[in-house]
Amino acid sequence: MNNKVLLDNLRCIPDWPIKGVNFRDVTTLFKSAECLKIISDEMFGIYKDKGITKIVGIESRGFVMSSALAIRLNAGIVLCRKPGKLPCKTVQESYAKEYGIDTIEIHEDAINENDTILLHDDLLATGGTMKAACDLVKKFHPRKVYCNFIIELVNEGLNGREAFDDDIEISSLIQI
Repeated sequence: MNNKVLLDNLRCIPDWPIKGVNFRDVTTLFKSAECLKIISDEMFGIYKDKGITKIVGIESRGFVMSSALAIRLNAGIVLCRKPGKLPCKTVQESYAKEYGIDTIEIHEDAINENDTILLHDDLLATGGTMKAACDLVKKFHPRKVYCNFIIELVNEGLNGREAFDDDIEISSLIQI
């Protein structure tokens, strides 16, 4: 899709958090009412006919647009968080990152087999966090799982899409 307004408003921070990384900062998109509307409209266009019942927002930038889209789709929200942030009993998934092991979790009563799930996060790079979130959601045996990103890094050799099973439909609004 690569909407020009979104591309023009996306900030790139070179050498952050480490030298050699070009960090794509979506907060510049979030602070613009025009960009928020474009993102919301594009995501709604993709998912309006998919029967989404719940959107899983990935901590923390994934919470922003998942909430806005849930209202438009008449869907619920499920928060996918780091351990210790959710107050009730949770289901967890651990995964390897470039510098160690990380864990994410959601409430054990958040999803059921009648749900059609959209997982949303801001950026697809290596795919590690979202793959773990997909694996976590699949433990609940929902009808279908979709994944969405605002940005997908395609020209940096990270091959994030390759992390996902073939049954996962992935969409991104901006490909860089």
